[in-house]
Amino acid sequence: MAEAAGNLFAGIRETARGQPLYLHLRRTIEEAVGNGLLGPGDALPSERDIAVQADISRVTVRKAVRDLVESGVLVQRHGSGTFVAPRVERVEQSLSRLTSFTEDMARRGKAVTSQWLDRGVFTPSPDEMMVLGLSARELVVRMARLRMADGTPLAIERACVSASMLPEPGLIGASLYAALGKGGYRPVRAVQRISAANLTGQDAELLKVAAGAAGLRIERISYLASGRVVEFTRSVYRGDAYDFVAELRLGGPGDDSGGSA
Repeated sequence: MAEAAGNLFAGIRETARGQPLYLHLRRTIEEAVGNGLLGPGDALPSERDIAVQADISRVTVRKAVRDLVESGVLVQRHGSGTFVAPRVERVEQSLSRLTSFTEDMARRGKAVTSQWLDRGVFTPSPDEMMVLGLSARELVVRMARLRMADGTPLAIERACVSASMLPEPGLIGASLYAALGKGGYRPVRAVQRISAANLTGQDAELLKVAAGAAGLRIERISYLASGRVVEFTRSVYRGDAYDFVAELRLGGPGDDSGGSA
């Protein structure tokens, strides 16, 4: 790695050709990662060594490295240095089917594991009462867990359901939907909203991404065939690991439910 890095950073100033030096350095590192010259887990030289090899300031190096950490190309480990981030296999999930995380990953042949962050029976919040249609005297089951596939953290799910549908949250196994199904409460449809988010704080730490990394915030309300709400879930997903795909069909004449062309 040392020889490759030396060749990589030498002459940065001369080849910038009017480009801001930090941008040229950033693109040089991105290209090296993209073509395999720098592989996942490879350590970069220190800021000082890169600055010397490239004949640029440490401030310039720091800015380029910070940008690459924020975009997920590099990771920094306190006391260890800067490394090329591990590659995460992207997961493509259809928006046309209602499936659990466990079922979705199992179809792909991935080993699913979860780390429970919270699980119990609580007095419902005003939001939970409104969405789930609960009275102040009823209880709600809340559960939060980190979802992983083949050991890679992909999502944090924070779900709640009426305690009348799931009286013993400690019996939930890998799949919430499987547990609901045993009581006859498996949902048949859902409304899901997806928005962009920057992952920070504990969420970023749990998902093993840099603070500020791109993510997806997903809010899902699931229903029984009767129309009763079963589940209210708010999740965050890694933006570098998930693609959500929807099939669109052109409506017939007079159908104005779609977008404009």
